[in-house]
Amino acid sequence: MCHPLLIFDGDTNQLICAVLRPGNAHVSRGVVAMLKRLIPVLQQRWAGVQIVLRADSGFATPALYDLCEALGVEYSIGLVPNARLKRLGEPVLAEAQQQQAAGTAEKVRHFGEAVYQAEGWTRARRVIIKAEVLEKGPNVRFVVTNRRAEAKTQYEDYVDRGEAEGWIKDLKNACHADRLSCHAFWANQFRLLLHAAAYWLLDTLRRWLTQAGSSRMQLDTLRLALVKIGGRVLQIGVQVRLRLASSHPGQSLWSLLATRCFMNNPG
Repeated sequence: MCHPLLIFDGDTNQLICAVLRPGNAHVSRGVVAMLKRLIPVLQQRWAGVQIVLRADSGFATPALYDLCEALGVEYSIGLVPNARLKRLGEPVLAEAQQQQAAGTAEKVRHFGEAVYQAEGWTRARRVIIKAEVLEKGPNVRFVVTNRRAEAKTQYEDYVDRGEAEGWIKDLKNACHADRLSCHAFWANQFRLLLHAAAYWLLDTLRRWLTQAGSSRMQLDTLRLALVKIGGRVLQIGVQVRLRLASSHPGQSLWSLLATRCFMNNPG
């Protein structure tokens, strides 16, 4: 099996890199090496822009914290609970339980923070604590961060990392990025890059359509409506013409794309 490492831009959902790893690799394998190359390039290209990294607990490694701090990157990374963290979270959970007992709310959330240093860490770091009391029981989560925002705001920003699951779904369903069945590892890495290129092309079309007023679609829906249709492609001189049936389902989308092309190239 294969285990891709994917990095997305959290603002635009664009795929920044796709690196293949063996199927038995730990989630965090290779992320420090990749970010050592990626972050300086981004900082050089967009000088003065603050880079923020969000990742779940699979990436909670001291080497990643140290790298981010050395390069001036802000981070919010989930932590796997342990006995010490649970003790730190007990006061926050107690407040949430007291509020639930005093009121009628079915769901109560409280936020707090603490200073924590695990074995192997070079120094103590800020940890955000979220304690949630649900009908099925308590739910306490921890996030290590070097950001300064208020605890509730910081945790909610961290939770937004879940959007990437939808982008990964687009990569797999629309671009079939999980079809890595070559015998050679490097052949599968090349196939993953081709799938990533297909994601970029489809995502660019989706971005153009959204800018032109179309509702945002999943990439597999866009592929079926816009690409996987019958038609004739004719090359006349330096022009390429696409002929489609006048009543095909994606006609309105092609009309929007044609309008965009005209607006960008009025001559």
